[in-house]
Amino acid sequence: MNALEIARNAAVAASDKKATRCVIMDLRGISDSTDFHFICSGDNDRQTRAIAEAIEEKCKVTGGIKPNAIEGKQSGNWILMDYGSTLVHIFCSPIRDFYALESLWPNAKLLSTNTTAAKAD
Repeated sequence: MNALEIARNAAVAASDKKATRCVIMDLRGISDSTDFHFICSGDNDRQTRAIAEAIEEKCKVTGGIKPNAIEGKQSGNWILMDYGSTLVHIFCSPIRDFYALESLWPNAKLLSTNTTAAKAD
């Protein structure tokens, strides 16, 4: 599974758990550390943990991959899942607004998180 497929699978899994404000940022040519960031929000720490578990399961089942690391799952305010070329950020909404990751890369291309096509796979 390539980096974009990981981001799209994360979008599908997050959508299934009612994540909001989902965005895939294409950082190829902008960042040396990663190609894509998938960012989404949940209403509370319980939902963010459920979203993280759904993403982990979806990537494991569809691509046989596991994240290199997961940080923040205990508190659930900001969960970071490291899939190498794709980073997944799951925020509680107020924390996301505070850090505003999208503003760090204003030239990044935002990709559609339309999950209909990905669900058909």
